[in-house]
Amino acid sequence: MTGTEFVYTLYIGTTPERLWEALTEPDLTRRYWGVAFETDWKPGSAVIWHEEGASTSHPEQVVLEAEPGRRLSYTWHTFTPEWGRATGVDEETRARLLLEPRSKVTFELEPVGGTVRLTVVHEGGEVLLGMSREGWPHVLSGLKTLLETGAPLPTT
Repeated sequence: MTGTEFVYTLYIGTTPERLWEALTEPDLTRRYWGVAFETDWKPGSAVIWHEEGASTSHPEQVVLEAEPGRRLSYTWHTFTPEWGRATGVDEETRARLLLEPRSKVTFELEPVGGTVRLTVVHEGGEVLLGMSREGWPHVLSGLKTLLETGAPLPTT
């Protein structure tokens, strides 16, 4: 990890095709992440985030790369007042997030034996990456648990 990126690697007992579905299909992303994406997953296409009753869209919120079963990359969502209220992010933190450059996340999928190595690289500013260092391990643990057991992590 550097000051401008968060990197996390884990191994999931699944196939690249099933992992791809779990990263892109709204009914699955909602189960482990609480987020549903509205997009066709083609480079350049808009990505609309639906999270906690708030929807965010922006012309710069787009798919960057999409190679099914191998690589997915998109820019991060826009920090709207509605998103802040829905997710419990205070206005001071939201204002600091807005000062940072738009971040991006990349998922790299690689089959390894009977598992898939998933590497997540989130590039962004200090405030967002500070939040991401806490958020990504929980999201990715939920993803792994869902794919390996069929059930989401218990809520706390």
